[in-house]
Amino acid sequence: MKIIQMPDALANKIAAGEVVERPASVVKELVENSIDANSTWIKIDIKEAGLEEIKVTDNGEGMSEEDCETAFLRHATSKIKSETDLFHVHTLGFRGEALASIASVSKVTIQTSTGEEAGTYLALEGGKVTEKKKASARKGSEITVTDLFYNTPARLKYMKTIHTELGHITDLINRLALSHPEVRFEVTHNGRGIFRTAGTGDLLQVISQVYGMNVARQMLDVKHETLDFSIEGYIAKPEVTRASRNYISTIINGRYIKSIPLNKAIIQAYHTLLPIGRSPIVVLLIQMDPILVDVNVHPTKLEVRFSKEKELFQAIELAIKSRFKEISLIPEMEQKPLPKVKTVQHSMDFSKPTSQLRNNDHWQQTIYEPTTSSSFMDKKIEEHITATEQEPYLSEPVIEQEQYTASNDEVKIDETIHETRPEEPRVPIMYPIGQLQGTYILAQNENGLYMIDQHAAQERVKYEFFKKKLGAPINELQELLIPLTFEFSKQESIWIEQYKEELKQAGIFFESFGHQTYIVRSHPNWFPTGYEEDIIREMVEQIMSEEKIDVEKIREEAAILMSCKRSIKANHYLNQDEMFQLLEHLRQTEDPFTCPHGRPIIVHFSTYELKKMFKRVM
Repeated sequence: MKIIQMPDALANKIAAGEVVERPASVVKELVENSIDANSTWIKIDIKEAGLEEIKVTDNGEGMSEEDCETAFLRHATSKIKSETDLFHVHTLGFRGEALASIASVSKVTIQTSTGEEAGTYLALEGGKVTEKKKASARKGSEITVTDLFYNTPARLKYMKTIHTELGHITDLINRLALSHPEVRFEVTHNGRGIFRTAGTGDLLQVISQVYGMNVARQMLDVKHETLDFSIEGYIAKPEVTRASRNYISTIINGRYIKSIPLNKAIIQAYHTLLPIGRSPIVVLLIQMDPILVDVNVHPTKLEVRFSKEKELFQAIELAIKSRFKEISLIPEMEQKPLPKVKTVQHSMDFSKPTSQLRNNDHWQQTIYEPTTSSSFMDKKIEEHITATEQEPYLSEPVIEQEQYTASNDEVKIDETIHETRPEEPRVPIMYPIGQLQGTYILAQNENGLYMIDQHAAQERVKYEFFKKKLGAPINELQELLIPLTFEFSKQESIWIEQYKEELKQAGIFFESFGHQTYIVRSHPNWFPTGYEEDIIREMVEQIMSEEKIDVEKIREEAAILMSCKRSIKANHYLNQDEMFQLLEHLRQTEDPFTCPHGRPIIVHFSTYELKKMFKRVM
């Protein structure tokens, strides 16, 4: 007989390998049980990052003697009684694997009481009960886990340093605190308090305790509802970013989850407001009917599936974009105290001519005189600036095509955008007063001083111009006098042959022209001149990576590329009229705060901050 049924002890250890990956996994399961027990106060005591001891105490409902013993049996749960319940899960735990798995690889003691009768004390070792007695416990539960992985030494080899394991635990508790601001959390490590929340239900207060007060001040509240979803929470202003997406917290019905599609929706909502390679700090609490989400797809319940993922994606994107449209996103510069530097009085030789004195390092300064001659503007600059159908600051339009008539649906969308857009630009009128290093425009108004990155500003203006132009329908093709020739690798050729129909729908007709060589005799009218080969190759790369062609995304990247290459660069001097016209065009854009790559365009020094710098106010 080759096939046998595994003993329960062995089965529990295998299950523990999925559920109990590290000490943080134990903390997660125990704390989630406390939350499911309607606790309003949870204390977590950790010793040596949980490898020595984890103790979780709560003021929840507690358990009776009978329930306490049953809870440590495999697949024992109070939350699922029928198959129907599996599709209406309202709790964090439901599988009934956690306590049995934890007990199989550690030594566990529990004291619990419902508050109506004597409490229960239970001790287990390796999954087996070693002691049971009555206890004078208050209402709630106290579970202590010691010697984790004592009977599976191979697992201990894969544990990281104390600091690493403690980092995983604190990150987990941060998520739980953000998911449940109504619960008061207290965390100690080796007897020293390391984290605490008030449990008042104020999410912003929890954010300040997790990420700090400075971050909390830069958070914007978000609220949005649809027929299926209720979304609320906080999003950071674009200038507050991190290098990792680990600072994005999406919480579904009180459960923190990891979801690549939802993270993508959040990043896409920030759009060009984020610098390349940076991510925002976001906490979103999403409520939905449990039947719309399947939480039974992963042992640790960190991953879920949505039946209306596309609708949720759109709702998140709309909620964040709408919030940004309501406010100005010009970052304010805060004055930081300057370090005290001992001043040294330099002697000066007044016998030298003034011209020589000015050449001294202590006196040297550069005076920039605005110039009217430039390589990107000519005498007819005002005509090009005011012409609505031409590219700003260019002598002739880049894209020559007929004016297409939008469909009824597109007209309705445009009308909605114009109705919701604020009547006044979100950037105030700024009056240029000069230029710094031929790169930054200095401007002023009654609110103080502004510094504007001229390259980033014109990038934004041109990006929105090109995006509008490239957004025209692709119903027509442009025949080429000289076909484009492409040579692809064997792998690329295979993908092209497989997705020929998708390429045709996007307006690209590849004709085989020998060994792994193709020619293209036409392309959609919206292709910008000079970028045809780049866009076609990008379509092939997109098919290989995503197995589809996202024309909208390709248009977006083409607009960014064109706006960057055709904008003025640093060390380019502008006269007063040119600076003023650039600032006015910037004010009329939809998102005048960052360039298409997410770099800030404007920095503001308030009048008050300027006075503080010069000690006019104290």
